[in-house]
Amino acid sequence: MRRAAAWTDRIPGGPDGRRLLAIALVDRVGSGLWASVSVLYFTYVSHLSIAQVGTLVATAGAIGIAGAPLAGRIADRFPLTRVLLAVQLLRAVASLGLLATGDYALLLALSAVGSLGDRAASVLTRLYATRVAGRDRVRYQAIHRTVANAGWALGGLAAAAALATTTAYQWLLTGDALSFLASALLTLRCGEPPSASRVVTTSQHAAPSTRPATPWRDRTYLAYVATETVLFLDDAVFKVGLPLWIAHATDAPHGLAPLLLVLNNVMVVVLQVPLARFGTTTPAARRLLLPLSAAFATGGIAMALSAGGGAVAATLLLIAAAAAFTLAEMLHATVSWELSVALAPGAAQGAFLGVHGLAQSAQRSVGPLAVTAAIATGPVGWTAFGALIALTCVIQHRLVRDRLARTPLSVPPVTVSEH
Repeated sequence: MRRAAAWTDRIPGGPDGRRLLAIALVDRVGSGLWASVSVLYFTYVSHLSIAQVGTLVATAGAIGIAGAPLAGRIADRFPLTRVLLAVQLLRAVASLGLLATGDYALLLALSAVGSLGDRAASVLTRLYATRVAGRDRVRYQAIHRTVANAGWALGGLAAAAALATTTAYQWLLTGDALSFLASALLTLRCGEPPSASRVVTTSQHAAPSTRPATPWRDRTYLAYVATETVLFLDDAVFKVGLPLWIAHATDAPHGLAPLLLVLNNVMVVVLQVPLARFGTTTPAARRLLLPLSAAFATGGIAMALSAGGGAVAATLLLIAAAAAFTLAEMLHATVSWELSVALAPGAAQGAFLGVHGLAQSAQRSVGPLAVTAAIATGPVGWTAFGALIALTCVIQHRLVRDRLARTPLSVPPVTVSEH
């Protein structure tokens, strides 16, 4: 018991940081229950056609892109915990609504609301973690991501164990909704962290403050977000690239695809926290962009070479590619956690992180297209894919240099209190 207590005491953010980890675990278990069966639910329970399911998923995803910047802007103006609570309740209502209707228009609208809430919750939890963990935010985000991945895996395993019946699908969706309600209840116990964007004054006649910076006029930050969209393409490699490449271009067994996903998840759970210590300062995070570049290039080359050998050689090269892309995923996460905050003014942190959230949202649309283009052009395509992302790492390394040189503190001091 003492060892467990000592370990939890080392988690940055104190009690609120630990509560946020509990929220992440509960939230991701629910998401894991639903994400793995959502398409099947719409097919077998809602009786939608393939075209309808595709349109629903694509439309919901497109609308969800707005959730990140919208949530970030609102969080700069209102108490963060209250905004997060409202978003969790919104997600719960959307999930429960799916159970109550079979009408296509309503299913589409509710899925869009749920997608909007998902992207909003992602930015809000990240912003909360940034505020409660302070300078230890990179290490805390690594722990948070490890817990979230473990929760997702647990939810996925539970969904896989469920019987493929209408009742089972409905219970899985109910479990997803209940996870949001539980997350909302846990959020009520979280204290409001200090924020430079919300200064509480005791005088009603205080002088008006300077208008906060907006990310939409910050060309450097927008260019940084554009490069981030490219660096997030590793996500599409595992979801789309590896399964299709294994099936259509290599002699590796088809059953290797899910095993590579397991490898990805295990590596993240085991290595994300240890790797985070290499990016705990802003200069260190920027330096990681160079080994990150090498990891992406290695992954692309290994994918290209896997098409030229027999089953054993292809399997080994695909494992090497998956390991390289997973390493890139973890290094990029570490770099992104630090630089996205270090480049943002403290008084508009939520708005800037909200715009940064667009990179991952946009990648969900761009990523599958980029990966399928690489597959269509064969080994040369994968080599070019890895080289393009590697070059983008170098561009980002240069892009942020001057901005960071003018920012001595990556975490501006917050001296006001919020009530």
